Amino acid sequence: MRPTHYVSTDILSLAKIMEITDIHAQLALSEEAVLNINKSHDYLHQKLKDQDKPIYGINTGFGSLYNVKISSENLSKLQENLVMSHACGTGEEVPESIVKLMLLFKIQSLSYGYSGVQLQTVERLIDFYNEDIFPVVYTQGSLGASGDLAPLAHLSLPLIGHGEVRHNGEVKQASEVLKEKGWKPITLEAKEGLALLNGTQFMSAYGIHCLIKCHKLSYLSDLISAVSIDAFDCNMSPFHELVHLVRPHRGQVKTAQRILELLDGSEMGESENKKVQDPYSFRCIPQVHGATKDTIVFATKTFKTEINSVTDNPNIFMDSDMIISGGNFHGQPLALALDYLGIAMAELGNISERRTFQLVSGLRELPQFLVNNPGLNSGFMIPQYTAASIVSSNKQLATPASVDSIVSSNGQEDHVSMGANAATQCLRIVDNVETILAIELMNASQAMHFRRPKKSSPIVEGFLKGFQQVVPFVEEDRLLADDIKNSVSYLDSISIDPNLIFE
Repeated sequence: MRPTHYVSTDILSLAKIMEITDIHAQLALSEEAVLNINKSHDYLHQKLKDQDKPIYGINTGFGSLYNVKISSENLSKLQENLVMSHACGTGEEVPESIVKLMLLFKIQSLSYGYSGVQLQTVERLIDFYNEDIFPVVYTQGSLGASGDLAPLAHLSLPLIGHGEVRHNGEVKQASEVLKEKGWKPITLEAKEGLALLNGTQFMSAYGIHCLIKCHKLSYLSDLISAVSIDAFDCNMSPFHELVHLVRPHRGQVKTAQRILELLDGSEMGESENKKVQDPYSFRCIPQVHGATKDTIVFATKTFKTEINSVTDNPNIFMDSDMIISGGNFHGQPLALALDYLGIAMAELGNISERRTFQLVSGLRELPQFLVNNPGLNSGFMIPQYTAASIVSSNKQLATPASVDSIVSSNGQEDHVSMGANAATQCLRIVDNVETILAIELMNASQAMHFRRPKKSSPIVEGFLKGFQQVVPFVEEDRLLADDIKNSVSYLDSISIDPNLIFE
């Protein structure tokens, strides 16, 4: 029996989202959420009976067609047409894990009772989530303002029996899956199509997916760099707390503390005859990793606010007896945070590759390219090339998407965030950083062999013991592409206490 998470006004945090997804929790609406949804729906429909005044997107057209009045008998057709016409996504399919987050965040946003949707619409979204029925959504098509229109249209199509879904590993017509489940397509009522399509759930899902991984990679970058510090026989004085207390950026102080904790008890770290100074890629780990940590914290705060907000339009305020058309669907806060996060993560990869470069350079009594008989063996020459290539790609991907805008809807939507492009770019950067760190770990693990019989700290030695079972010492040249793949898989499989990564 899968545990149940009750969707309510309680705040969703990264740790809570991880818990919901890791234990494969079922969703259900709390009594409060059911009450909110029903009251908002009833209020809206009573309002439509009592007045003939145009209300944007409810009894009018959309975008630049806002001044076209729609008759009451066509309100349902208006919403269905909206979903059908806006499903214009292209590109690659969005991964299932991110589509699942999109469903969760759309359900959460609609549960607050500011959207006027009918209860059965939200319950059908919950059915999709619980039954692992994932609408096929595409990566391209959203401008990140008016919400993620095209992706959310694809997310919503199966509700009305159209589009495709992934279920049990297969792509099927949504109508076929609805029939298998004995579910009738939803007949959308006034405002429902707009409530489903207006919103930032595509950007939000990518952002949360990236942030969970960023927190983990931030921790792993400290751990892997600790291995490299001992492998390169570095001086430990740059990590002394006095250095960082006179420049107390939170992330910098935290990184220096963590490096000292990770290397506590290292025989290598306590050895004499250290160099007076080490290259910046080692000496400035607290400053560089720390700045990324601070950026992750900023982005986490931004996205935590977003996923616990109402982002469709117009908004229904029953207590004030008002329906207000605004712009909460505009993704500018997310676009800026995603670009900033991507830049910060790219720098984790940048400095990691520089440590890899130093390790293979034949310095500090390490053999060139970390292999016996260099010349006959190329050793770790080319993994550094690979890391450098990925770092260069990240620099290109880190070009901010949020500085761009483009006019749409005949000038009515004349400034957009491009947050969806920032989101997909950010994920590519984050995945690339995992590979760069995996390559550094390969090199650092290999270098440690040449420091034996000296040992590093208990934490580092335990970490290396597990890793070396997956990627053993390279005696002579072999297919290192397999080692890179295994190293990435090893990092991906590591489970880290949320208390360590969400601090």
